[in-house]
Amino acid sequence: MANYSIPVDRLFHALGDPTRLAIVERLARGPATVSELASPAAMALPSFLKHLKVLDDAGLVRSEKAGRVRTCRLERAALSAAERWVEVQREAWNHRLDALEGFIAAQAGDPKDDDRHD
Repeated sequence: MANYSIPVDRLFHALGDPTRLAIVERLARGPATVSELASPAAMALPSFLKHLKVLDDAGLVRSEKAGRVRTCRLERAALSAAERWVEVQREAWNHRLDALEGFIAAQAGDPKDDDRHD
């Protein structure tokens, strides 16, 4: 199993909620204050802050406080970790499916595919 600097289970858990996914999508366009992020969400601020905490714990969002204003930024490195995990899985499944295709072709006696999977 590959060693990821950011645990992908926490990343996917954080991205698995529609509210948190909307926050990430908004932050992909640039930094935003907590008030800006919370305004479209139909929930109380304490509930919204719990969503931000999950994103922060997963390494997806970082925030800075200047006076009374807290500004959030997307941590793109965390998304890159998720992207790398997906790519590793894609490569593994492509390899497995190619092997299965070769096996099926061999079972069917398709001579043109026998040479391709030696």
